Amino acid sequence: MAIETRMLGRVDYAGTVQSMQDYTATRTPDSPDLLLICEHPPLYTQGLAGKKDHILNPGEIPVIATNRGGQVTFHGPGQVVAYPLIDLQRAGYYVKEYVYRVEEAVIRTLDHFGVTGHRVAGAPGIYVRLDDPHSHALLPQRPQKREGTAAPEPDFTGLGKIAALGIKVSRHCTYHGVALNVDMDLEPYRRINPCGYAGLQTVDLSTIGVSTTWEEAAQVLGQQLSMRLAP
Repeated sequence: MAIETRMLGRVDYAGTVQSMQDYTATRTPDSPDLLLICEHPPLYTQGLAGKKDHILNPGEIPVIATNRGGQVTFHGPGQVVAYPLIDLQRAGYYVKEYVYRVEEAVIRTLDHFGVTGHRVAGAPGIYVRLDDPHSHALLPQRPQKREGTAAPEPDFTGLGKIAALGIKVSRHCTYHGVALNVDMDLEPYRRINPCGYAGLQTVDLSTIGVSTTWEEAAQVLGQQLSMRLAP
């Protein structure tokens, strides 16, 4: 069953989350998987594990508690937010594989724009080298198999975060999703510890020299997610 993509444009956050929750709660084994692509007005969202001390100075920007995983992040104009509503049981893969596929879709989207995206061990999301966003050299911080040892503390030296991931799985079905920074006002990120990490630098495509539109980035990311999340 193909994933049905819906381009929503700029929409209210709370209403969008409510519609995802309603769809997930009432969907049947025959309900189509959906991919909602949108952007939101400026707001901070605080995940289930979120700690208030990671919100340093929100000022006039509202803070909304939400039921996704992870800590605090920022949403705002110029960011492509993608919400895949996938029945994992029907798709035939587990949550860990789902996260990998979502991250891979972001990496392939960045590659479309000539940028190399990287994973960091122990820190979901996608990162770029600040000194050379086009470098294909492997990161020492990349996830690696470590026999019998836990993943190290995430090391963000020389990196900027360009995409954040926060998901929820209910009844084997996903909602919430991933946010890719395209051309934003990045100042609000300095008022929080992004994803719970003090000093973690956040970037967008514009900052690293890529000129594109929200619409183009949304289309490319939507295509990549549709391809990679299919069974």
